[in-house]
Amino acid sequence: MTKQHPAWSPYDNNGGTCVAIAGADYCVIAADTRMSTGYSILTRDYSKICKLADKCVMASSGFQADVKALQKLLAARHLIYQHQHNKQMSCPGMAQLLSNTLYYKRFFPYYSFNVLGGLDNEGKGCVYTYDAVGSYERVGYSSQGSGSTLIMPFLDNQLKSPSPLLLPAQDAVTPLSEAEAVDLFDMSFLASGYVAVMMPIGEISFFYSNIRSGVIVVEDKLYICAPVSVKDCKFQASDMAIIL
Repeated sequence: MTKQHPAWSPYDNNGGTCVAIAGADYCVIAADTRMSTGYSILTRDYSKICKLADKCVMASSGFQADVKALQKLLAARHLIYQHQHNKQMSCPGMAQLLSNTLYYKRFFPYYSFNVLGGLDNEGKGCVYTYDAVGSYERVGYSSQGSGSTLIMPFLDNQLKSPSPLLLPAQDAVTPLSEAEAVDLFDMSFLASGYVAVMMPIGEISFFYSNIRSGVIVVEDKLYICAPVSVKDCKFQASDMAIIL
């Protein structure tokens, strides 16, 4: 009897949840900082948010080796663009570049699920959501990763974004203020972390990047949750860094 070996795969799923909300003049992006494989936690302090340009940030979940390769490639192409045009790439331009890069690798794709957010040329918040092979759409809010199936219904209920099929097209930015959007992140991460297997009760932390007038604020928040109810969760804030 031949010995059976487990099938080898070039991919792994390191989990993670990313959320983004676009406002009238801001964009907030959040991601948990836990990296895992299966039921094993590799680290609780890993940022899934990457600054691509002055007014553009990408959050990625999935296979973090592919995510790092994708981030390096985007950074190299953005550097070439800056040398050729003597300016930073806009957020809509970076969204198209990310789509082209993912589609180019469609036959052996980057196993990453991305949310890109920032400010457009008019100063309005914008969020772009992607699949693994480059199909993308501009939306008012989005979530990707292991907790997205729990967070998206919650955001749909709270924000009630208009359907993209409506004619004439309606603006999808949220009417919430910046502080209300951050509070909404608090509730969505707590709710998903309380029931999601890949985000178990314990230490759940997330970064949020607020892009407003070219200033990116990255704040790290740590939740220590009791297993009784969400009401028993204690909130503790830690580091905050402002990137100009």
